Amino acid sequence: MSTLSTSFADSKTMLRRNLVHAKRYPGMTFALVIMPVVLLLLFNFVFGGALKSATGGRYIDYLTPGMMLLIPAYMVAGIAVGVSTDMTKGIINRFRTMHFSHPSVLTGHVVGTWIQGMAGVIVMTLAALAIGFRPRANPLEWLAAFGLLGLMVFAVNWLGAGFGLVAQTPESASNLPMPIMLPFLGSGLVPTDTMPAGVKQFAEYQPFTPITETLRGLLMGGPIGHNGILAIGWCVVITVAGYFWATTTFRRKTA
Repeated sequence: MSTLSTSFADSKTMLRRNLVHAKRYPGMTFALVIMPVVLLLLFNFVFGGALKSATGGRYIDYLTPGMMLLIPAYMVAGIAVGVSTDMTKGIINRFRTMHFSHPSVLTGHVVGTWIQGMAGVIVMTLAALAIGFRPRANPLEWLAAFGLLGLMVFAVNWLGAGFGLVAQTPESASNLPMPIMLPFLGSGLVPTDTMPAGVKQFAEYQPFTPITETLRGLLMGGPIGHNGILAIGWCVVITVAGYFWATTTFRRKTA
C-alpha cells in the first residue's frame, strides 16, 4: 500500500474516532453549536430595535450572514480542546508505537470538527429562517455561500489544531482561540461606517469582514465586488498557515 493510501486510510480511522467521541460526549458540540444561535436571538430581539436604523432595513436580514461566521469562530475552541486532550492524556504516546500516519490524528480532528461545524451552520440557518430571515438567494448562490462557509470552517480548524498543540492543558486550550472571535469586530453586527476611526480601519481590513460581506451579497442579493476574491484569499491563507503551523508543531512534539 502506498504512503498516500495509508495516510488516507488512517485519516478515515481518526475521523471515525473523532465522530464517536462527539457522539459519546455531545456537551462540547452542543454548547459550541447552540451558543451562536443564542447570540443570534439575543442581538435580534434585544439589540435589534436600536441597531435597525444603522443597517437601513430589517436587522435580521443584515445580522444573519455575520452570525453564521460565529460557528467557525466557536468551533476553534472545540478542536483546540480535543487536540490538547490527545497531546496531554497519553494517547499520542500509544499512537507513536503503532505503524500508521501520525499526522492523520490532526486530519481526523479537523475533518470531524468540520462536519460538526457545517451541521451548526445548518442549525443557525434554520433558526434564522424561523425568526424572520428572508434571503433572496437562488440555489447556486446558496451553494456558493455554504461553500465559502465550509472553506472558512476548514481554515480556522487548522488554526484550532495549532492552538491545541501549543496549549499546556485542555483548559488553557479553550481560552487561546479568543483572538479568533473577530466577527464581533467586523461588519457582522453593524456597518463599519458607523464605527469610530481606528476601529473602523481594523474592522475593514480583518479577514471576517470581506467574508461577511460576500455571504451577505450572496444571500441577500447585494453587491459583492472585490470582497469575493478577498474572502477566498483569506480562507486560503489561513488554511495554509494553520496547516503548516499545526503539522510542524505536531511533528516536533512527537519526534
